[in-house]
Amino acid sequence: MQKHVHVEKTFKKEMTFRYVVDFPEQYGETEENYPLILFLHGMGQRGESFEDMKVYGMPKLAAERNIPAVIVSPVCPETTTWIEELDALHSLVIHAAREYRVDPERIYLTGLSMGGFGAWHLAEKYPYLFAALAPICGGALHEFGFLDRIHRIAHMPVWTFHGAKDDVVPIERTQVLVDRLRKDGGNVEFTVYPEAGHDSWTETYDDPRFLDWLLRQRNPEVDFYRKG
Repeated sequence: MQKHVHVEKTFKKEMTFRYVVDFPEQYGETEENYPLILFLHGMGQRGESFEDMKVYGMPKLAAERNIPAVIVSPVCPETTTWIEELDALHSLVIHAAREYRVDPERIYLTGLSMGGFGAWHLAEKYPYLFAALAPICGGALHEFGFLDRIHRIAHMPVWTFHGAKDDVVPIERTQVLVDRLRKDGGNVEFTVYPEAGHDSWTETYDDPRFLDWLLRQRNPEVDFYRKG
């Protein structure tokens, strides 16, 4: 028989994010507050390089046009994933909302692939922080009871996207979330690209209707710290 020892110890985790902030051209010229968009990149952009992260999604779009929002794009370290760093991402959003000229009622969340998974989970954990959610070719870890908690974001406008021929993250990973959210009375729109594979983000972010929809949403009941 092994020795049975009782142990009590406090563990504290610290997380360091490197991130890019893209500001509108007119930022700082007036007292205007701007929407905040948190963008979560995919698995292939993990590491230390800002340049790798800028290849896709919102950072790429910000380099091509003037977007009337503050865009925060963190780089995920290679040793972790977004789902493992939800509390740190929450802290990053709070910091950005206080550091920059941000309208707290217009904080938005989007991400692709690994970032799509992270976006679903971050919104569910902090359901009163975001005015809208837009995950692309993502999903959720169902084995941890996510479907039983998805009703927490039923009040939140959601527009999600997936390629029908995605062989990296099967479309079913999004479909099951959409079905359950609709069952729970959620406000969700699902766009399927019939011929797209894993890259369903290029068509999404290139569509002007995407940003038009995102920036229209408001969350008058925003609460930085409420979790349920």
